[in-house]
Parts: sequence; structure tokens; C-alpha cells
Amino acid sequence: MESKFMNLLVFGLIQALSYPQPIPVNQADTYHGITVSDPYRYLEDSDKQETKAWIEAEQALSDNFLQNLKSRTKWKGLLEKVWNFERVSAPQKVGGRYFFLKNTGLQNQPVLYYRESLRETDKTLLDLNLDSPKGLLSLQFFVPNRNGKLLAYGVSEAGSDWTEIFVRDVATCTNLSDRLKWVKFSSVAWSPSHDGFYYCRYKEPAIGLELQAIINNQIVYFHKLGTDQSEDTLIYEREDHPSWMFDPIVSEDGNYLILSVVSGCEAASALFYQKLHTKEPFQKLCAAFDAKYSYLGNVADTFFIQTDLKAPKGSIVTKKLGENQLNTIIAEKEETLLDSQIIADQFLLHYLKDATSRLEIVSLDGKSSSTIALPTLGSATGFSGKQKDLETFYTFSNFIQPQTVYRYNFTTKKSELFFQPRLAIQPEELELKQLFYTSLDGTRIPIFLAGKKETFAQQNQPLHLYGYGGFNVSLSPWFSPKFFAWICDGGILAVPNIRGGGEYGEAWHKGGSLEKKQNGFDDFITAATFLIEEKITTSSRLSIGGGSNGGLLVGACITQRPELFGAALPSVGVLDMLRFHKFTIGWAWIPEYGSSDIPEQFTYLYRYSPLHNIRKGIGYPPTLITTADHDDRVVPSHSFKFAATLQEAQGGTSPILIHIQKSAGHSAGTPTNKLIEQAADSLAFLEEFTKKKSAS
Repeated sequence: MESKFMNLLVFGLIQALSYPQPIPVNQADTYHGITVSDPYRYLEDSDKQETKAWIEAEQALSDNFLQNLKSRTKWKGLLEKVWNFERVSAPQKVGGRYFFLKNTGLQNQPVLYYRESLRETDKTLLDLNLDSPKGLLSLQFFVPNRNGKLLAYGVSEAGSDWTEIFVRDVATCTNLSDRLKWVKFSSVAWSPSHDGFYYCRYKEPAIGLELQAIINNQIVYFHKLGTDQSEDTLIYEREDHPSWMFDPIVSEDGNYLILSVVSGCEAASALFYQKLHTKEPFQKLCAAFDAKYSYLGNVADTFFIQTDLKAPKGSIVTKKLGENQLNTIIAEKEETLLDSQIIADQFLLHYLKDATSRLEIVSLDGKSSSTIALPTLGSATGFSGKQKDLETFYTFSNFIQPQTVYRYNFTTKKSELFFQPRLAIQPEELELKQLFYTSLDGTRIPIFLAGKKETFAQQNQPLHLYGYGGFNVSLSPWFSPKFFAWICDGGILAVPNIRGGGEYGEAWHKGGSLEKKQNGFDDFITAATFLIEEKITTSSRLSIGGGSNGGLLVGACITQRPELFGAALPSVGVLDMLRFHKFTIGWAWIPEYGSSDIPEQFTYLYRYSPLHNIRKGIGYPPTLITTADHDDRVVPSHSFKFAATLQEAQGGTSPILIHIQKSAGHSAGTPTNKLIEQAADSLAFLEEFTKKKSAS
């Protein structure tokens, strides 16, 4: 393996970086008459000896560089203090018991607790830290049965999307014999009789290809408690539609099994239903795939559904079985309807107004309404409950306020504090504000800014710009210990709500997907220029970051405007837009991105694909690429090939590093100790290349 040497001048300190340059191969593909070289194709095979050697050399390089950053010790100490506070999730009330997660501070994984009543003490139900002291086992979901006596829960290992399902007796805190494998992207739905549950799984992949093989054709099964998985009953399968993915739901009255169906990541869905206790086949409820449909509940044979059919920002309709007509109960509003539940025989509606939460309660006939007041700009989550419950729990947080839990009483129509977190570090005079700027095509874009008031009072400060912009995901303010540490140390955090997200409904999503994906990149780049023009920061003190689709965003922006940014942190990014659909679940993203197999879609994918728009001799900003060896969603070869190509092309003196997390996945379930290590690396990197720069 060859090495590329360069001298790096870092604020008076000269460091010699030796890039482990893999030997390129003569690999090329022809797409619709255009030949595209792929010299590092073999890095897609993590088991190949050349790939292993390259990974080892790259990891040694990045470890040495990051460990020698003078500020890393400071950041790790600050992060440990910031992270060390008790965190509690919004409780779920099932069968009279209250189930919730809690982390006392620095536990690698949260612990599942329950209470017999609100006034009872917490009882430990499941602590995966005992089974895996390093935190490599993570809880993906937990679902109590209807009487709260049994709990089905899913566990993943080392960050993989693959999940195993277990069943625990709540009273004895012991597991039953049940163990289900090859589950991915599925929860469970208990039967009304408590004798088992519905779930989804895939066929077992070939040995050695569990983290790379294409995964499709999800199947719905019923598992009867106490039996082997091989005896599970097949409930629904569509081999003629291998892209279909299912979410089984059992109606609260116990009369229906509803299947929510999506096709990959398409912005449309369908609903099927089957009458339980009969041998009748599944029937279509809303099955045209012409809009999104979410089952909310039913009263007898009248079903309540949230949809964006002829209402891009969302509405609530009813459909009576045996009839074709949808009847609107709650019409589309100016705000975006993010989600909804039926609790206390009322709709609890969660709207977004300029990307911040607004809560409304509406009667089932849609004729009367009230609101739930929230403290300030931020995000509300939770709201679990049954149709006859008289209470629900929700959390509220933003960039400078950690997740606070509230209990809402539907009888008194008041919220009361249930849990208030206490941070070990709480600097005074923090500020969260929202501004608006204009993108290239005249579109008005909101952007959140968080920092110390004293920092905002000065010009040209270190600023981290974070974004996502895809898959209809809305970036409402949330609390991140990493970002909070950055703010505590005098940095500014900026989060724009660029197109491709769902902040303003389906039209906003479509405005940044497929052939319009460039709009999202333009929105992000324009956010950077806006912040510079407003003298909030300067180009040299401006860093950018994002993960997954956000990693694609960062990769596209540094290849399109490399001179604009002082540093970049693309994490677990989708960076090869011509081959993403050839691995694991990547095919499901075709409705969002398009496919290189289709001529007109290849054209725009090739135009912005980060890997294919790296130019030799260009001075790219300091870049720390991060990925994980167990990422079976966005496979690490995206980052491998991008890093190798960017290192080879770099025409400036700034470092291009890749850090590969071991025994980690896409992000979910990462243990606290690893989160702190990752955050210390990235914040020390940003300090070295942006915070130390002069404000002039």
C-alpha cells in the first residue's frame, strides 16, 4: 500500500500526515453511454485483505491525530459533565402500570423501569448494561401486552439494524423462552388474548453477508408464546411487491388487525385490514398508494385516519368499512400536522409551526378544540395512550433545554411537571432564536440559532451549521449534549430547516428530493452565506455537519463550495449516489433519491454525487469523516471510497481524516461512552480549525 505524504501547517505546528493510499484498480461502469471510473471499488468489501489493511492504517492515522489535539482532554471532561444528568422518557401507561426509560447520567444504555402507580417507587424491569458492560446491546423497542403483565422487547448488538425479540414477565422480571431472530424495521402488536403477537421479519441472509446483503420482502408473522420461531404462522407476504414493508396494528376493540404498508421510502402508503377471529382475507382500507395514510383508531366500523390526500400539510378523515368515501373531520391548516393520536375519546394533534411544536385537542366530531400551552420554541414528543385513557405524558426540549416530562390531564385540561432534569453545567444567559433567510430561488427558509447571549453580542464567532434535509424528516429543536457543550464553550449552533424535510408538509419534502435535491444543498449553502453576510460568523470559523442523509448534504456542499467552510463533519453519509441501492436497505431510498439505472435520474445523481464530484488539486476544508463497521443501513464503503478519493485529490494543506467506529452502527443504540469519545473527537477537531481562528 502506497503512502501520500503532506506537511500540514496547523497554527504554527507542523505535523506530517501520511495518507494510506490504496492502489487504484481499473474499474469502470457505463451508465447510459457515460463511463464512470470506480478505482476503489474493492473498498466495498470489508473482508478483503487490502480493505482491512487500509482501514487499519486510516484508523491509526486518525487516532494519532485526534488524540494529539490539545483541546481533546478539555472537551472530553466538559462532555462528561454535560452528559452526566438524569434523563427520563415519557411514561407509557399500560394495564395500570407505567413504563419508562431512565439513564442516571453516564450509563451506557438507558434502563427500563415501571411503576405500579404514579406514587409508587421505580422498579427495574430491564437493564442491558448488566448483560453488556461495554454497552454493545441496545433496546430498540418495548411493547407491554394489554394487561401490562408481559413485555416484548427488541435488542440489537453493536449498532446493527438486526434485532432479536424477547419476552419478559413483568412481575418476576425474568424472560420466557421466546427468542425471535432476523427482525428488522419492526415492532410487535399483541393479540387481544395475550397468547402471542404479530411482528415482521426477513429471510435469513447468507452467512457472512448479514451486514451487506440486500434485504427485501418483509413478511408478517404471528408468534405464539412458548413455541419455537420455526412454528410461527405466516400472516401476510407479498413476493410480487418485495419493496413493501409492514407495521401490524391490533385495534383497541380487539376486532381488527390493520397492516400499515409502505413501499421503501415512498411518500405514500396503504392500509389493509382483517377481521380477527375469522378466516376472512385482508381487505383494502386505503390502498391506492396515492397519499400517506395513518390509522388512528376506530369506533365500531368507522376508522379514523390521518392523511395528506388533497391536503399536503395533513388532515383527519373517517372511512366506514364497506364504503369508498373519505369524510374530512379536521381539514388541512396552515400549520403542518406532524402526528396525531386518539386519547380520552379526543384527537391530540401535534402541529409544526415554522418547525416548532404546537399541540391541539379536538373532539372526535371536529367541532370543539383547545390547546396545550408549551413553554417556548421547541419540540414535544411522546403522547402515548389509549382511547379511553384520561392522561398522557409528553416531553419538551430544545437546543438549550433538556428533555422535561409533563403529564397532561384531560379532565382538568392542565399539564403538570412530571420530571425536571438537572444539568451539572447550566451557564446563564443562553438564547434560542429563530431567523429567516431567502434561498437562491426566493424560498423563505427558517433557521434556529442557539448560543450564549454574550456570544451573540459579538460578531464573527465560531459557528457550527448542522442539517439534514431529506425523507420528510423535520428538524425541530432538540437537546444534544454534544451541541450543548459547544454552546457552553462559546460556540454558536445553527440549524436551518432546508427543503427535503417535512417542516412545511409534503410539498416542502418534494421540493428537496429526486430531481430537486439540489434545492436542499442550495438552501444549506445559502444559510452559510447568510450567516457570514450578517457577520454572525466568518467562512474560516464556520463548520458544517450532518449524518446519514445529512452526511450526503455535507459531502455535496464541500464538493460544490469547498472554499466556503472552515471544517466539515460528514457522518455515516450516503456519498456514492450511483451505487447506494445495491446494499442492504439502500434500494428503499430510490423514491427519495432516484436510481442510476434510470437515464434521467442518473443525470442529476451524477451531477451532485459527492464521490463523483471530487476534483483533483482543489483545496478542500479540514474534513473528519466518520462511519462504523456495523452500519448495515448506510454501509461504510460510502465513507471509505469518499475518504480515499478526497485524500488523493486534496490540493490544499488541510487534513482529510476518516474515523471508523468499531462495534458500532448507524447511530441508534450507541453507548454513552462512545458518544462522548466521538463528540470529543469532533469538537476538538472543530476547535483546532475554526475556534482558534481570529474573529477579524
